[in-house]
Amino acid sequence: AIGVGLLAGARYRRWFWLGLNAGTLFGVGFCTWLQYQSLYNINSLCLWCCLAWVATIVMFWYVTSHNVRNGTLPAPGALRGFLGEFTWVLPALHIGIIGMLILTRWWDFWTS
Repeated sequence: AIGVGLLAGARYRRWFWLGLNAGTLFGVGFCTWLQYQSLYNINSLCLWCCLAWVATIVMFWYVTSHNVRNGTLPAPGALRGFLGEFTWVLPALHIGIIGMLILTRWWDFWTS
């Protein structure tokens, strides 16, 4: 709904963006806990869960990038410039780390 509003030209206030950033940060923290449970306690992966992890991580990093670039979150100019040019790097790195954790967790299973 937020994305459709933005496409339609809506302008949200600073408190809205900060609240959205806090909510997505909570979501990433919760997903991290779920990832740990899935990898090391449950010993099973769910495709839908993995897709939800990816969606939450991408949403968090893009909202954070938007807030830094627009000055909602204070940051040095170099970081603003980096996020303006390479917004995709941080979510790709985050998801890549999770992929490596999954690979190392079940490497013996997949190679035998």
